[in-house]
Amino acid sequence: MTRLITRADLMPMAEYGKIRREHRRKLVEIKAKRRLLVGPFATFHFENYDTMWAQVHEMLLVEKGGEEQIEGELAAYNPLIPQGRDLCATMLIEIEDELKRRRVLAGLGHIENSISLSFAGETVAGVPTDDTERTTPDGKASAVHFLHFRFTDSQVAKFRTPGTQIVLGIAHPNYSHMVVMPDAMRESLSTDLK
Repeated sequence: MTRLITRADLMPMAEYGKIRREHRRKLVEIKAKRRLLVGPFATFHFENYDTMWAQVHEMLLVEKGGEEQIEGELAAYNPLIPQGRDLCATMLIEIEDELKRRRVLAGLGHIENSISLSFAGETVAGVPTDDTERTTPDGKASAVHFLHFRFTDSQVAKFRTPGTQIVLGIAHPNYSHMVVMPDAMRESLSTDLK
Protein backbone atom coordinates (compact mmCIF):
# COMPACT_ATOMS: atom_id res chain seq x y z
CA MET A 1 0.00 0.00 0.00
CA THR A 2 1.56 3.25 -1.10
CA ARG A 3 -0.29 6.47 -0.60
CA LEU A 4 1.70 9.61 -1.10
CA ILE A 5 0.62 13.18 -1.67
CA THR A 6 0.79 14.15 -5.34
CA ARG A 7 0.23 17.44 -7.10
CA ALA A 8 -3.25 16.18 -7.99
CA ASP A 9 -4.06 16.01 -4.24
CA LEU A 10 -3.24 19.68 -3.67
CA MET A 11 -5.91 22.35 -3.58
CA PRO A 12 -5.41 25.82 -5.02
CA MET A 13 -4.53 28.09 -2.10
CA ALA A 14 -7.67 30.22 -2.56
CA GLU A 15 -9.84 27.10 -2.18
CA TYR A 16 -7.79 25.83 0.76
CA GLY A 17 -8.20 29.21 2.44
CA LYS A 18 -11.99 28.73 2.32
CA ILE A 19 -11.91 25.36 4.13
CA ARG A 20 -8.86 26.02 6.29
CA ARG A 21 -10.61 26.89 9.56
CA GLU A 22 -12.98 23.91 9.49
CA HIS A 23 -10.26 21.54 8.31
CA ARG A 24 -7.91 22.64 11.10
CA ARG A 25 -10.69 22.08 13.65
CA LYS A 26 -11.15 18.49 12.42
CA LEU A 27 -7.39 17.98 12.35
CA VAL A 28 -7.09 18.96 16.01
CA GLU A 29 -9.39 16.04 16.84
CA ILE A 30 -7.33 13.65 14.70
CA LYS A 31 -4.02 14.82 16.14
CA ALA A 32 -5.25 14.54 19.73
CA LYS A 33 -5.45 10.76 19.28
CA ARG A 34 -1.98 10.66 17.73
CA ARG A 35 0.04 12.71 20.26
CA LEU A 36 1.86 11.27 23.27
CA LEU A 37 4.12 12.89 25.87
CA VAL A 38 7.03 10.74 27.06
CA GLY A 39 8.68 12.18 30.14
CA PRO A 40 8.63 15.90 30.81
CA PHE A 41 9.86 17.19 27.43
CA ALA A 42 9.45 14.70 24.53
CA THR A 43 6.21 14.84 22.57
CA PHE A 44 5.55 12.34 19.79
CA HIS A 45 3.20 13.23 16.96
CA PHE A 46 2.35 10.14 14.91
CA GLU A 47 1.83 11.32 11.36
CA ASN A 48 -0.41 10.03 8.58
CA TYR A 49 -1.63 11.10 5.16
CA ASP A 50 -4.12 13.60 6.65
CA THR A 51 -1.61 15.33 8.93
CA MET A 52 0.96 15.60 6.15
CA TRP A 53 -1.61 16.79 3.59
CA ALA A 54 -2.50 19.60 5.97
CA GLN A 55 1.18 20.37 6.66
CA VAL A 56 1.98 20.69 2.95
CA HIS A 57 -0.98 23.03 2.45
CA GLU A 58 -0.02 25.13 5.47
CA MET A 59 3.56 25.49 4.22
CA LEU A 60 2.37 26.49 0.75
CA LEU A 61 -0.11 28.98 2.21
CA VAL A 62 2.31 30.58 4.67
CA GLU A 63 5.46 30.65 2.55
CA LYS A 64 3.67 31.59 -0.70
CA GLY A 65 6.38 29.90 -2.80
CA GLY A 66 3.93 28.86 -5.49
CA GLU A 67 4.72 26.20 -8.05
CA GLU A 68 8.46 26.24 -7.27
CA GLN A 69 7.81 25.29 -3.65
CA ILE A 70 5.58 22.26 -4.29
CA GLU A 71 8.22 19.65 -5.12
CA GLY A 72 10.27 20.55 -2.04
CA GLU A 73 7.27 20.25 0.26
CA LEU A 74 6.24 16.89 -1.22
CA ALA A 75 9.81 15.61 -0.88
CA ALA A 76 9.96 16.79 2.75
CA TYR A 77 6.60 15.47 3.96
CA ASN A 78 5.82 12.35 1.91
CA PRO A 79 8.45 10.30 3.81
CA LEU A 80 6.40 10.89 6.98
CA ILE A 81 3.33 9.10 5.62
CA PRO A 82 3.08 5.48 6.84
CA GLN A 83 2.97 2.93 4.05
CA GLY A 84 1.19 0.01 5.73
CA ARG A 85 4.01 -1.67 7.64
CA ASP A 86 5.33 1.30 9.56
CA LEU A 87 4.42 4.15 11.85
CA CYS A 88 5.96 7.58 11.35
CA ALA A 89 6.47 10.08 14.14
CA THR A 90 7.77 13.56 14.69
CA MET A 91 9.39 13.85 18.12
CA LEU A 92 9.67 17.34 19.55
CA ILE A 93 11.73 18.16 22.61
CA GLU A 94 9.72 21.06 23.96
CA ILE A 95 11.19 23.33 26.64
CA GLU A 96 9.99 26.92 26.75
CA ASP A 97 12.90 28.38 28.70
CA GLU A 98 15.69 28.92 26.15
CA LEU A 99 18.60 28.47 28.57
CA LYS A 100 17.14 25.29 29.99
CA ARG A 101 16.38 24.01 26.49
CA ARG A 102 20.01 24.54 25.39
CA ARG A 103 21.31 22.83 28.54
CA VAL A 104 18.99 19.82 28.18
CA LEU A 105 19.60 19.39 24.44
CA ALA A 106 23.37 19.53 25.07
CA GLY A 107 23.04 16.26 27.00
CA LEU A 108 20.71 14.43 24.60
CA GLY A 109 22.99 13.66 21.66
CA HIS A 110 21.75 10.75 19.53
CA ILE A 111 18.50 10.45 21.50
CA GLU A 112 16.83 9.38 18.24
CA ASN A 113 18.69 6.05 18.47
CA SER A 114 17.19 5.15 21.86
CA ILE A 115 13.46 5.08 21.07
CA SER A 116 11.25 2.01 20.78
CA LEU A 117 7.74 0.63 20.90
CA SER A 118 7.27 -2.51 23.04
CA PHE A 119 4.18 -4.73 23.00
CA ALA A 120 3.22 -8.41 23.29
CA GLY A 121 6.84 -9.56 23.60
CA GLU A 122 7.96 -7.46 20.62
CA THR A 123 10.22 -4.41 20.38
CA VAL A 124 10.19 -2.14 17.33
CA ALA A 125 13.04 0.36 17.29
CA GLY A 126 12.54 3.87 16.02
CA VAL A 127 14.81 4.65 13.07
CA PRO A 128 15.56 8.20 11.92
CA THR A 129 13.62 9.00 8.74
CA ASP A 130 16.25 11.06 6.98
CA ASP A 131 20.01 11.11 6.58
CA THR A 132 20.31 14.49 8.27
CA GLU A 133 22.51 14.32 11.37
CA ARG A 134 20.42 15.50 14.31
CA THR A 135 23.33 15.74 16.77
CA THR A 136 26.05 18.37 16.49
CA PRO A 137 29.73 17.39 16.78
CA ASP A 138 29.72 18.64 20.38
CA GLY A 139 26.83 16.30 21.29
CA LYS A 140 23.85 18.68 21.22
CA ALA A 141 20.62 17.11 19.99
CA SER A 142 18.17 18.78 17.67
CA ALA A 143 14.77 19.64 19.18
CA VAL A 144 13.03 17.92 16.23
CA HIS A 145 13.42 14.30 15.11
CA PHE A 146 11.60 12.25 12.46
CA LEU A 147 11.26 8.52 13.09
CA HIS A 148 9.99 5.37 11.42
CA PHE A 149 8.90 2.28 13.33
CA ARG A 150 9.00 -0.64 10.84
CA PHE A 151 6.87 -3.73 11.59
CA THR A 152 6.79 -7.33 10.45
CA ASP A 153 3.43 -8.88 9.55
CA SER A 154 3.20 -10.65 12.93
CA GLN A 155 4.04 -7.42 14.76
CA VAL A 156 1.27 -5.63 12.86
CA ALA A 157 -1.23 -8.29 13.96
CA LYS A 158 -0.14 -8.02 17.61
CA PHE A 159 -0.21 -4.21 17.60
CA ARG A 160 -3.68 -4.12 16.06
CA THR A 161 -5.16 -6.57 18.60
CA PRO A 162 -7.61 -4.65 20.83
CA GLY A 163 -6.35 -4.27 24.38
CA THR A 164 -2.68 -4.82 23.51
CA GLN A 165 -0.54 -2.76 25.88
CA ILE A 166 1.87 -0.59 23.89
CA VAL A 167 4.80 1.10 25.64
CA LEU A 168 6.65 3.96 23.96
CA GLY A 169 10.05 4.33 25.56
CA ILE A 170 13.19 6.41 25.40
CA ALA A 171 16.28 4.72 26.85
CA HIS A 172 18.83 7.56 26.59
CA PRO A 173 21.27 7.76 29.55
CA ASN A 174 20.13 11.35 30.22
CA TYR A 175 16.45 10.86 29.38
CA SER A 176 15.02 7.50 30.32
CA HIS A 177 11.23 7.56 30.25
CA MET A 178 8.36 5.42 29.07
CA VAL A 179 4.61 5.67 28.83
CA VAL A 180 1.77 3.29 28.13
CA MET A 181 -0.11 4.33 25.03
CA PRO A 182 -3.87 4.82 25.54
CA ASP A 183 -5.90 2.19 23.71
CA ALA A 184 -7.71 4.92 21.72
CA MET A 185 -4.32 5.95 20.35
CA ARG A 186 -3.35 2.32 19.58
CA GLU A 187 -6.65 2.06 17.71
CA SER A 188 -6.00 5.24 15.73
CA LEU A 189 -2.44 4.19 14.82
CA SER A 190 -3.68 0.71 13.84
CA THR A 191 -5.35 2.32 10.83
CA ASP A 192 -1.82 3.09 9.53
CA LEU A 193 -0.90 -0.61 9.64
CA LYS A 194 -2.46 -2.85 7.00
